Amino acid sequence: MMNIMKIDGYKAIIKYDPVIDKFRGEFITLNGGADFYASNIEELKIEGKTSLKVFLDICNEEGINPYREYSGKFNLRVPPELHAEIAAKAAAEGKSLNQCVTDLLGEAIQ
Repeated sequence: MMNIMKIDGYKAIIKYDPVIDKFRGEFITLNGGADFYASNIEELKIEGKTSLKVFLDICNEEGINPYREYSGKFNLRVPPELHAEIAAKAAAEGKSLNQCVTDLLGEAIQ
């Protein structure tokens, strides 16, 4: 189960905080802290919209890019046996190892 909620097209991770007995949402594609709390899902959506608007308004006023930037590169360590299997799959499909892994990751998040 993925605890992701979309609010106005922005993704937020939702977790339950038992200490305060509330749900906490945190936008994951923004470059700063735009989090929000509520006791139920409907309130969470409302609080999320409010938090997002405040964050984006402040970024606009300050001339700050609100979006987290991703380079498209990350290191991945896998067991040697898995590396060999993926390399064989890539070769069999006429793809580079990078393209094969990119395709597999894309399929996994669908």
